[in-house]
Amino acid sequence: MSPPSMHRLNLKLLKRCVHHAKPYWFSKDKRSARWLLVCLFLLLVASTQFDVLFNKQSGEFTSALAAQDGPRFWHSIRVFFGLLVVAVPIYVFYTFVRDKLAINWRRWLTDRFLERYFNNRGYYRLLTQPEIDNPDQRISDDIYSFTQQSLTFLLVFANGVMQLVAFGRVLWSISAYLVLFVVLYAVIATAVTFGLFGEKMVSLYFTQRRREADFRFGLVRIRENAEAIALYHGETQEKGHVRRLYAKIFGNANELLQWSLRLNFFYYGNSFLTMVIPTLIIAPRVLSGELEVGSIVQATGAFAAILASLTLLLDHLESLSRFAASVDRLETFSDSLSPGKSKHQADPKIVTQNDEYLHFYDVTLETPNYERTLVKALTFSVAPSKSLMIVGASGLGKSSLLRAIAGLWDAGTGTIKRPGAEEILFLPQHAYMVLGSLRVQLNYPNLDRTASDEELREVLSLVNLGGLIDRCGGFDADFDFDKILSTGERQRVAFARAILKKPRYVLLDEATSALDGENESALYEKLVATSSTIISVSHHPALVKYHSQVLELRADGQWRLHSAADFRFDGDIQID
Repeated sequence: MSPPSMHRLNLKLLKRCVHHAKPYWFSKDKRSARWLLVCLFLLLVASTQFDVLFNKQSGEFTSALAAQDGPRFWHSIRVFFGLLVVAVPIYVFYTFVRDKLAINWRRWLTDRFLERYFNNRGYYRLLTQPEIDNPDQRISDDIYSFTQQSLTFLLVFANGVMQLVAFGRVLWSISAYLVLFVVLYAVIATAVTFGLFGEKMVSLYFTQRRREADFRFGLVRIRENAEAIALYHGETQEKGHVRRLYAKIFGNANELLQWSLRLNFFYYGNSFLTMVIPTLIIAPRVLSGELEVGSIVQATGAFAAILASLTLLLDHLESLSRFAASVDRLETFSDSLSPGKSKHQADPKIVTQNDEYLHFYDVTLETPNYERTLVKALTFSVAPSKSLMIVGASGLGKSSLLRAIAGLWDAGTGTIKRPGAEEILFLPQHAYMVLGSLRVQLNYPNLDRTASDEELREVLSLVNLGGLIDRCGGFDADFDFDKILSTGERQRVAFARAILKKPRYVLLDEATSALDGENESALYEKLVATSSTIISVSHHPALVKYHSQVLELRADGQWRLHSAADFRFDGDIQID
């Protein structure tokens, strides 16, 4: 994905912001959101007015000092502190309400994206879209950046307009020429800055966010695969990979630093120059006695406020660049979660329909990128209690066929009729261990199940894990089960879930690969004793007897259906 160009800072960026922001202001939380926004603008108006009053008082006590007028000076000081008593709470609550609104908005938008992320298995579909890198960062960092900075920029621009109006009147009363000068100066400075730095800064910040996310993911991957890396003694290679990721961050950060250096030369030179320009312009009128000395202070303050209002894009160029990068990443992430947005949306799909039991009607299964056909014109049924074993060489589509049954894979043509997803349980080779207690582990994914302790003890005994209760200190202590259980134990926990749930169909993808023959046979016998229909992918001949039929997948998408009673593994069957 190429980084966004300068047009991200124009109308297109504004449209994207409105697209993601609008739903919140019309959601069920709209009343509280709108009240907070109204309060925020009222506080902003009040703070802007106090900025003008403080600027006026600064000029007033400066003029009083220059005139050596004691009573006038002390009066202006009293007024200043009186204003301070009222202004401080306004400034404080302005910040509080702004941050409160940002937090509420972030919570709402995060909930919305999480809903879409988990709905229709969006998190799974993203695996086929490698251009959507690091979805975790997009949900956490980019949503935070969008809500926080959207609100910040809205208030910054609103404040700029208010200050332009308020201080424009002040400056006009002192020098109309100075007002015209500051407008012309701001237009030229903004055009030059964006022409020289804008597009490059946006591009570099976009790249930096992506590379930071890649580096973080690399570190997380090492932590999650620490044991495998240690067993392979792969530290040198992993360290080299992480260092290469960081080298990319370092290289881009250095380039970003160089461009920031150039920008800061222009920015600080411009800032300090504007401090003296108002004084130079109105100094002759002060020296001639036409204006008081305090007028210089007022003019300088008003000039700075107006210039800041007119050069908001210039002053916030780096922030806008980071913001544009975040909005772009959020936009592409949002598009990827929308049904029909896939680059393969024009390709045919396998249709999945609900039925009492499992049927395949002329199903042709493709790889997700539609580059290879795995199975051609598959037509047969798996009736209740007529369990099926799927065999064949590696890469022919055995696991893919299970994923198609589960509704995870739809690349291809034809129709699959099956019971609802809640009546099917998938047992993969690498059993997933959820975070939580042993009770949560056994009941997953139906966490609302009310299985008694006695039922849980019984099922653990059935899968030869009775001692696990004592190891865990009961059913309700939280553990990292990926660390305390072996691969074989995790597979037995998966069987315990199936026995507890009693789904209509159980799909097993090499689900006993880490078990010895005795444990494997015992688990299959327990599963057969339930009312579930078993569909297994395995290369173990001993498991054929637990099935009624065998589907043999062959090269070039060919297949053959056998009766399990007549099927034998022989030299013609290439197995994993």
